[in-house]
Amino acid sequence: MPDYMFLLESRLSPEQRAAMMRVQELSSALGFNVYLTGGTVRDLITGASLRDLDFTVEGNPSRIARELEKGGAKVLVEDEKLRQVELLFAGDCDGSISAARDDHYVRPGTRPEIRWSTIMEDLRRRDFSLNAIAISLNPASRGLLLDPTNGLSDVERAEVRALTIHSFTNQPVRLLRVLRFAARMGFKMEQRTQEWFDLAIERELHHTITPEDAGAELQAAAREERPAVVLKAWEEHDLLEAISPVLAKKHPGYEAIGRLMKVREDLFTAGFRPRLATPMLLAILGRLKDREQASLLSKVGFRSAESAAVLEFEEVALEAQKELLGKKMKAPIDAYRFLEKLPLDQMAYLLAESNKSAALSKIRAYLNKWRPVRLGLPGVTAQLEALGMPRGPKFDNVVEQVFAMQLTGRGKTPEEREKILRKITGIKEQPKKKEKEKKPAKGTDKAHAAAAMGSAAKHKHAAAKADAKHAAKGKPARAKSAAKHHAPAPRGKTAPASKKRHSRK
Repeated sequence: MPDYMFLLESRLSPEQRAAMMRVQELSSALGFNVYLTGGTVRDLITGASLRDLDFTVEGNPSRIARELEKGGAKVLVEDEKLRQVELLFAGDCDGSISAARDDHYVRPGTRPEIRWSTIMEDLRRRDFSLNAIAISLNPASRGLLLDPTNGLSDVERAEVRALTIHSFTNQPVRLLRVLRFAARMGFKMEQRTQEWFDLAIERELHHTITPEDAGAELQAAAREERPAVVLKAWEEHDLLEAISPVLAKKHPGYEAIGRLMKVREDLFTAGFRPRLATPMLLAILGRLKDREQASLLSKVGFRSAESAAVLEFEEVALEAQKELLGKKMKAPIDAYRFLEKLPLDQMAYLLAESNKSAALSKIRAYLNKWRPVRLGLPGVTAQLEALGMPRGPKFDNVVEQVFAMQLTGRGKTPEEREKILRKITGIKEQPKKKEKEKKPAKGTDKAHAAAAMGSAAKHKHAAAKADAKHAAKGKPARAKSAAKHHAPAPRGKTAPASKKRHSRK
């Protein structure tokens, strides 16, 4: 059996891991049982990237959300009726916390009556088996997989299976959802689910999808990693009309979607995790006129503020481009600081749609050149510390000056940076000390002299001893030069001098 907690923690980003641990701590403190559910577990099992953290608690999620806000989390949407909170955790991590519930339908297609329940009842009331899997985060059962509908087997077979024959009848929007999940993961519909789907289409249940549900699915498609695949699946089954007859007639802007997808890949490569729902929604609606876009968003349940944010997005992005091309942005450091604060979705939109080469050049320089230089600043701070400058505001100002120079191509090597740092700070290079000749250790000369004298004394004593020996035998003493340099000649065989000279010749 796989170790799901190890698998989960190895796949989470540091920010996601911190968010999960915080929700665990708060749930335990409040006495709530808490579980990871829905898309998080599904994506973990299928190997997809973990985009969101979905928690289900046997308690009131609003109490957890209030505590999370104190730590920097931001509540995006709160549905008090469903007891569901969508939020942005500290660290820019998306997630949701929902109360475990059971849905009771009085009539098909109507909103269900909500009853608070246990986690097992909550899983059984869900739409598809692959979304009805949970992992316990409770101390006594941490890592335990809960799969009451055998969804894991459906994932292994690459099938999307509805949990009941009434699935599409109770919520017709699931006609859109089943195609979205199948398109996202490359799955097919399970045989009975396909039969129920076809029956629902035959009965034209897709015409009963509420505008709010259709709008939610449109936004979900804009957040998909491959939105074009989802939209084409809807078109193939004539379901795009359920969202908007105008969009179905004019078709989504697939070319604009493709450009934005390419930009998203580039941003991922540069180390970003872009959220491009708004520019992607504009790309989807790109073939519609402005008034048609406004009408569509209004009909599918967008609030006025939400519609304005979408419809004014292009204007805001183009205004940012105008400022980027202004006189104040001639220096690379000024353009860098501006782009550092520019929302990532606006930057992505400009990369995909702008025809201003100067603006595109600056944005690409920011992504591919300037940011890597910024990441190398710890090397500059280390050099500055090595020169002896203490940390403080002046220290930080010097580092920023060097960074500004590096953006213009200066200070690429450590030697160049050191010269720049010394010039800015006024720290002079220490003169090199000359190496002094090594003197012999104290007392060495005296030791050598004493040794020499001792050796001479030994030789003198030996010579005196030899002379005394000869004197005792009645022989004359040896000549000093002969004793020192020549061995004595054999007795009686001393050669005449004339013969010696002849032999040399």
